[in-house]
Amino acid sequence: MRLTPERYSQVTQVALGLLIAIVISGAAVRLTGAGLGCDDWPNCNDERFVDVSSGHAAIEQVNRLFTGLVAVAVIAAVLGSFRRIPRRRDLTWLSLGLVAGVVGQVVLGGITVLVDLHPLAVQGHLLLSMVLVANAVVLVRHSAEPDGVPRRRVASTTAGRLLWLLAAATGVAIVTGTVVTGAGPHAGSEEVVRLDVTVAAVARIHGVSVLAALAIAVVAAAIIQRRPADRRALQGPLGTWIFVGLLQAAVGYTQYFNEVPAGLVAVHVAGATALWAVTVWLVLSTQRCTRELGSGSFGTTLTTERSGAAVVA
Repeated sequence: MRLTPERYSQVTQVALGLLIAIVISGAAVRLTGAGLGCDDWPNCNDERFVDVSSGHAAIEQVNRLFTGLVAVAVIAAVLGSFRRIPRRRDLTWLSLGLVAGVVGQVVLGGITVLVDLHPLAVQGHLLLSMVLVANAVVLVRHSAEPDGVPRRRVASTTAGRLLWLLAAATGVAIVTGTVVTGAGPHAGSEEVVRLDVTVAAVARIHGVSVLAALAIAVVAAAIIQRRPADRRALQGPLGTWIFVGLLQAAVGYTQYFNEVPAGLVAVHVAGATALWAVTVWLVLSTQRCTRELGSGSFGTTLTTERSGAAVVA
């Protein structure tokens, strides 16, 4: 069986969707207190491989089912990269990166159960998921690009640096958010230890990191608006980032001042995952496959508004 580029791109999109879904299902396990519904790995317990005799066990089994679906999707992405016509080495390596990440998640998931959901293990589980999501976003983006066309820089150096700074700030916000989670009330089980830090203190640090990311995004938007080439390349994805970022901040503050209800925490986790995916897409938007920039350098761009053509000096 041979795959067309369009069909392979669809395969990568399914893999990305499932990788995002498993982050949310993993959060559901923790938020429902079902983290130790299965207290063994890979068996559910020392008597059964699959056990749905209790609600908590059933929830954990559903999450493990999602793990299986993710594994199938990732295998399909790898095999598809070999069967794609024409075959591209960059897609093969990116899909193999997903395999490495999923194997790491399986191992870390087992460790998390064996250490009784220690918050550091849970944090590592989520952060590795963010790495996988980033890998999958890059794979989706590259798989949609035309074959044999070089990837060139289409944004100015200033814009590119600002967006990398925004990505770093977003990463810090996600990491500090996991610290808040590790100290907060939703541990996955009543017997789980928590991080020995004050929730209010780490929540303030997390809030400051979120506001810093939003400030960088606003500054980037103002600078991009003054440069036609940057505006054409980045206005859409940056606008999406600001929209998702503002919603995420609103949900975060709402949940904090309402005693952290589980439903809003689930929305917050989903929002963080979506924001990270948009962040990676935004950084990737500084380049695209084009033959317009023969030297590969952004250079000095003279824009003709009527024709939309750009001449690079």
